[in-house]
Amino acid sequence: MKTVTVAFLGACGLAGLGLMGSAQAQTLTLEAVNTANLAAKAEKGLSPAIVKAQVLLDRARFSPGAIDGRDGENVQNAIKAFEAARGLKVDGKLDEELWGKLNETSADPVLIAYTIGEDDVKGPFVDKIPDKLEDQAKLDRLGYAGAEELLSEKFHMDSDLLKALNPGKEFDRAGTSIVVANVDVESSGEPEKVARIEVVKGEHVLRALAEDGSLIAVYPASIGSEEKPAPSGTHKVKGIARNPTYTYNPEYAFKGVSAKEKFVVKPGPNNPVGSVWIDLSIDSFGIHGTPEPDKVGKAYSQGCVRLTNWDVAELAKMVRKGAEVTFRD
Repeated sequence: MKTVTVAFLGACGLAGLGLMGSAQAQTLTLEAVNTANLAAKAEKGLSPAIVKAQVLLDRARFSPGAIDGRDGENVQNAIKAFEAARGLKVDGKLDEELWGKLNETSADPVLIAYTIGEDDVKGPFVDKIPDKLEDQAKLDRLGYAGAEELLSEKFHMDSDLLKALNPGKEFDRAGTSIVVANVDVESSGEPEKVARIEVVKGEHVLRALAEDGSLIAVYPASIGSEEKPAPSGTHKVKGIARNPTYTYNPEYAFKGVSAKEKFVVKPGPNNPVGSVWIDLSIDSFGIHGTPEPDKVGKAYSQGCVRLTNWDVAELAKMVRKGAEVTFRD
């Protein structure tokens, strides 16, 4: 696969320290989630109703980020966007009216059985991704750490939820049947064309709009920081790089990086900018993926706009060079 080098002059870097609490698994089954109603909305732990809502939102392009079965800020923002688009009261709550509208979006089951294939387990994988950028630059590729991570991203899932749905299963064995989120529902026709993007800083979301202003998709996003805030105003998409490398410039002066010369981190889903880079008409600034999907919308970036790898890949299929990108407070 062709790789593209993305060089930065200081805007983009590693995510901040906003962390998501680790999950304590509660018993979940394919049937319990597929047949869930609001009565299955757990106040604590993993919730069958929240899993179902997250998958339905994901398929309707109101992304909740990593599907984790928990009622967090990302799913609440996705619900608010869905409510606004459907003319409902915008409160981010999973109530009966919203539940009905969500279930009208698709009749396909939200969880399905999937047989792990040879491509899922063949790698090559990286035993451990170093924390330091300089050490990452020594690797030939920033690939997945294993089949579990690959499968989690493939089905837009948090790894804790994947394990909770598949107790005792080994994810590195081809032929193993596992339960996963049914996010890859086929759609007919060409992908919709995104003419304009709105990055809403205060809501931690990116909105993709059609030429007529209609909403195509909403994605949770990490957008800048106090130290390196995201820009304002309207800019344009200059191009799209898939499988990009990451070039560190010592002018960035990131904490924990002592290098005095430029160095390059090889491509891969665990590259600092993930698997896709959407270049903007601002020096060293773009919309890109991340090796830490569970932190999207919860942690700050070093100025850029971070999406999950799967969300930015979907956006990249729809957006074209010249599309406007407006940053709103």
